[in-house]
Amino acid sequence: MSPATNTFSVRPRRSLIALTVALTLLPGLTGAGATLSPVLAQDTTLAGTAAPEDGWDLASYGVGFEEVATGLSNPLWITSPQDDSRLFVLEQTGGVRIIQDGALLPDPFLDISERITTQGSEQGLLGLAFHPDFATNGAFYVYYTDTDGTVVVSRFNVTDDPNVADPASEVVQLTQLEPYANHNGGAIVFGPDGYLYLGIGDGGSGGDPQGNGQSLGTWLGKLLRIDPDPAAAAGAEQYAVPADNPFIDTADALPEIWAYGLRNPWRVSFDMATGDLWIADVGQNEWEEVNRVAADSTGGENYGWSIREAAHCFRAETCETDGLTDPVAEYDHSEGVSVTGGYVYHGTAIPELAGTYLYADFGTGLLWGAEPVGDGTYAVSTPIETGFNITSFGQGNDGEIYMALFGQDGGSIVRLAPAA
Repeated sequence: MSPATNTFSVRPRRSLIALTVALTLLPGLTGAGATLSPVLAQDTTLAGTAAPEDGWDLASYGVGFEEVATGLSNPLWITSPQDDSRLFVLEQTGGVRIIQDGALLPDPFLDISERITTQGSEQGLLGLAFHPDFATNGAFYVYYTDTDGTVVVSRFNVTDDPNVADPASEVVQLTQLEPYANHNGGAIVFGPDGYLYLGIGDGGSGGDPQGNGQSLGTWLGKLLRIDPDPAAAAGAEQYAVPADNPFIDTADALPEIWAYGLRNPWRVSFDMATGDLWIADVGQNEWEEVNRVAADSTGGENYGWSIREAAHCFRAETCETDGLTDPVAEYDHSEGVSVTGGYVYHGTAIPELAGTYLYADFGTGLLWGAEPVGDGTYAVSTPIETGFNITSFGQGNDGEIYMALFGQDGGSIVRLAPAA
């Protein structure tokens, strides 16, 4: 198979459109998109550039897409080990595939399809992260829902063949019972501090009926931070809790918690240049949100669910907002169904995008950019219409950004590229 070279252009959004979206297998749906309003963040604009204004024209940057691979089975994540040119694509149905030298390899890197369930549309194989020392220890971690619907985070190891993992090497790191089939989260990523961050949904149903988002006594509705041991044998303690986790000394709080007040975080990423943390959180009935945390944060942020949905009181005229962290950007449900978090662009294919955080809506295919203004806020672009169902973004070690797409052929991967 030779590398695909099909390119696609995009259109600027011109008017509100009504869409009917066929929602097949996809974790995290129920949310959407509209005009975004930037809220407080902390960053600086790129040296020598003018500060952007809200509503800047993303389409004017000449954003296009280049097809990289097709014929995938519901792709949900794209990632790479450090200093590795291969792309690893997660399939919701249980496989991990490799794109090497522009070609999708025929055999999977890993297949655990018999260990997972996709009975619920938000279940399946949901996340993949390579240990920072993968090149030497061969360890990587996956996040999935097992046949009982329980969230499982497990470690696996690669074999002597770098393109084949050992499915028998699984060592479970932690599990979380799910009261409902939806809101399973799926974010799993190593931070620049070497710790593993896990984004778990609030347990599901609707409206957080168990109050998990604001409870420090459960992992549900949280971002966890742990220090995994890639050499620990089965049955041994698999991870340590970092001594500087914010709730480690708080009575009745689970020490693994790094941040709380999340509904269903659908994709978490770190800025590869600054170490800032970005969290996209799928909304309930009206608002989607994007959160950003500066690299020097000591954790403990409360993103407000289910007191608030994004920056708005949930099911109430007024609410207590002291201590809640505002989103960097939010949008209402007039233009989509579910936010898909992305990455800060650090590639060279489209230099104008340098330092811009990109994110999208799954249902409408609208794509936004958020650029630092320089006074602690972000300016959000007018969205452009891609025509895609974007399930996830990915970033190569070269800073280029990829998108995983659902489609009639099962799914594909495209790369941001200059418009044809």
